Amino acid sequence: MEFLERLNNAVDYMENHLTGILDYEEAAKIACCSLYNFQRMFSYMMDIPLSEYVRRRRLTLAALDLQHSDIKIIDLSMKYGYESHDSFTRAFHKIHGVTPSRARDQGVMLRSYPRISFHISVRGDQEMRYTIVDKEQFEIFGIEEIFSSIGDTAYKSVPEFWQECHANGAYEELFDAADFRKRGESYNGMCSIHAALNYRDTGYSTFPYMLFAFVTGQSKPQGYTRVAVPAQKWAIFTSEEHGDDQIGSMTGSLWKRVYSEWLPKSGYEKLDGPDIEIYGSCGNGNYYSEVWIPVVKK
Repeated sequence: MEFLERLNNAVDYMENHLTGILDYEEAAKIACCSLYNFQRMFSYMMDIPLSEYVRRRRLTLAALDLQHSDIKIIDLSMKYGYESHDSFTRAFHKIHGVTPSRARDQGVMLRSYPRISFHISVRGDQEMRYTIVDKEQFEIFGIEEIFSSIGDTAYKSVPEFWQECHANGAYEELFDAADFRKRGESYNGMCSIHAALNYRDTGYSTFPYMLFAFVTGQSKPQGYTRVAVPAQKWAIFTSEEHGDDQIGSMTGSLWKRVYSEWLPKSGYEKLDGPDIEIYGSCGNGNYYSEVWIPVVKK
């Protein structure tokens, strides 16, 4: 499949640049997508951040160099992109559990992380519920933060951002600015405010993230970040009903299946542009999650 072939070509590029300078933007270009989309595809399909995969591969090769050559540790650290002996030693110990100097001892146990390759996922045990729709332009408003797309910081920072907005009252203020209470919705701390990602360019290796509500005739978006989402075609994926404590995991599972199961076989390409996560109540004490991605027919 062309989609998987492009990803594997990007892996080829990274494997060929594990020593020296590895340009993540170039890898994304080879995969025919933005750095933002490449990072997200990789992390959801492989269950680790792209930078962590590169770190593991470099330190796997570094361990082999230590065992099969007399290269100095300081030279080895520079070979694999570390600025100092100390930073290399810390990273090496974190992966292998021993220092680089100990790695040369006979009988020492080391870890090896193999090169990955992408293959189509053949599954039939769980259906995917989705729809393709054309939507006119709409507007959203909310609380924005900018996150790094390099490394695993977003995995921690995004949930912390939600927690902070709940703790400092910003979430409830946005709930009221959307006029939910006057429309009969009760504030329960979730499922009325949604999330949008990558709706504008914030520069290399970063992406915008917004807790948002839709702009309506009753909402009061003054003072909030306001974004016009252009008319386009969307693929919308809907989860099964779940408990309120499963919202994060169900949304993550949807993303993983979109990238690993649906996109390779769908006949659609994912476009750069806003990605949207919807969290809703089923009205029976359960909830549902949705993932919206902009797409174009191949």
